[in-house]
Amino acid sequence: MILNDADPIHWSVAGAAIGGITLLLLALTNKRLGISTGFESVCSLVVKPPYFRRSALVRSNPWRFAFLAGLLLGGVLSALSTGGWALTWDLGIFDTTFGWGPAGKVAWMFVGGLFIGVGTRMAGGCTSGHGIFGISNLEPSGLVSTVSFMAAGVVTTQVLYRVLGGLT
Repeated sequence: MILNDADPIHWSVAGAAIGGITLLLLALTNKRLGISTGFESVCSLVVKPPYFRRSALVRSNPWRFAFLAGLLLGGVLSALSTGGWALTWDLGIFDTTFGWGPAGKVAWMFVGGLFIGVGTRMAGGCTSGHGIFGISNLEPSGLVSTVSFMAAGVVTTQVLYRVLGGLT
């Protein structure tokens, strides 16, 4: 989705806001910022394996649902305040390099989502949890995970476009 006529927030302002929210969440509620556990909470509503029934997850559901709802509401308010949003299939350089069409893009995004999900579980959390919260708390796992996420992104991009796509 692309927002219409939206001027980006300067990175320093956005970073300070994320840092402030992270500190407030920790100071006021003793909760960790992270998205992947929120998605586990949503899954716990519809699937019943023991993994999604563990007490630590079920106990955290109320505040995580509020957190996810706030993210959704923030996106809606952002879209409404900037003239709405429009769906787009334009993937820029991916389209010009590979030109797979809509079905190929959906397949590509599905496979990418699977890799992200597996990586998130292997790392014990997502980029927001490790990259924002873990690093700000000087957690070694946060640093290792974030460096791994970034390195995997750089390597994947290089292999995808330079090796497979033939770009120089």
